[in-house]
Amino acid sequence: MLDQPSPIREGEALDQEALQAYLRQHWDGFRKMEGIQQFPGGYSNLTYLLQTNAGQAVLRRPPFGANIRSAHDMGREYRVLSKLRPVLKTIPQPIVYCEDEAIIGAPFYLMERVEGIILRGNLAKQLQWAPEQMRQVSESAVDTLAALHQIDIEATGLIELGKPEGYVGRQVEGWIKRYYKAETDKVPAMDELAEWMQKNKPADGPAGLIHNDFKYDNLVLDPDPPHNIRAILDWEMATVGDPLMDLGTTLAYWTEPKEARLMPLAAANLTWLPGNLNRQEVLDRYAQQREITITNPVFYYVFGAFKIGVIVQQIYARYQRGHTQDPRFANLLQAVQYFGQRGRVALMADQVSGQG
Repeated sequence: MLDQPSPIREGEALDQEALQAYLRQHWDGFRKMEGIQQFPGGYSNLTYLLQTNAGQAVLRRPPFGANIRSAHDMGREYRVLSKLRPVLKTIPQPIVYCEDEAIIGAPFYLMERVEGIILRGNLAKQLQWAPEQMRQVSESAVDTLAALHQIDIEATGLIELGKPEGYVGRQVEGWIKRYYKAETDKVPAMDELAEWMQKNKPADGPAGLIHNDFKYDNLVLDPDPPHNIRAILDWEMATVGDPLMDLGTTLAYWTEPKEARLMPLAAANLTWLPGNLNRQEVLDRYAQQREITITNPVFYYVFGAFKIGVIVQQIYARYQRGHTQDPRFANLLQAVQYFGQRGRVALMADQVSGQG
């Protein structure tokens, strides 16, 4: 069950000759590349496994046809990893960054490969973990998120990653702007969430480190015991601000059993398997770990649902506009509608447990 790469998808091959020549100059000890494959998961940045004389390395680059300078800033992600590595043992070691788009068509970076289990959707049928094991994994994930949010960003220098003041307002306005820029079809639920968030923004809470995409398939688990988290991946959106906004995104990704039957994309996050905490339990455990009271959980969940809807809409817009031909993207409008509806249901029920 260890996470394994696959053959490179059509249209996503890299210029191996140019890449090898670049790495010879910039990676100490590197001489030749012995093979390259692609990890199958993910709808955003592309991830490849390089087999080399210097060992295995993971290459990250933006998707083909994306706006490289905004949502897929490889240089920033590399700098984030470099800053976090001395602070967190679960950060893969960054190796080299290349901003020259002429090498493989986009900026990219390399980091060490951390082997382990990644809970991708295709494992749902073969995962034989007992409910007790799954519960331990879910508890460990929540505890890890709470611990990230309690890192002293001043003492570690991580404060340099962003500007905490006004974070909530900037996030709300920024994601609304991104949504309408990428809009292809009218989705009334997304319109409703955008309007509601603008009218119900809470004040910023104490600032902390924010991952911004914390979910199962961004965690590398130890095969034994699986609740031991070996690495946290995909720090491309990391910053500093109100950690409850980060919690909201995790809650929105946290799919419950009834929801997994409604939307395949949501079912890919295996939090619906027997034994996992439900969303209310996630919220309660997180608050307990941080010793805080969360007075407005619905706002953070609604924000998370809207944000995921925007991310999916941006990918769908790229497909609609011909920037990618990936067949996985053809029906993503349904996922945008789904996450909009999840936010709408939360507003109607005024709670974050799955209903409707």
